[in-house]
Amino acid sequence: MKVVIYTRNGCHLCDEAAALLDAQGAAPQLIDVDADEALRERFNECVPVVEIDGKIRFRGRVDPVLLRRLLR
Repeated sequence: MKVVIYTRNGCHLCDEAAALLDAQGAAPQLIDVDADEALRERFNECVPVVEIDGKIRFRGRVDPVLLRRLLR
């Protein structure tokens, strides 16, 4: 399972999403949207964005119950 978090520095929701994924053993890849113009335009107002196996599952706050179900 491939898990990606589109994030940015100083984003407390991004930190929470990463901690939830780490707690579930998901080991997400972190991608800084501010390092890429196209990603910044696409995700600027909705970080964190959590992508699981190529499909965006969360924008903003991550629901821990739904996350556990998705990672099973």
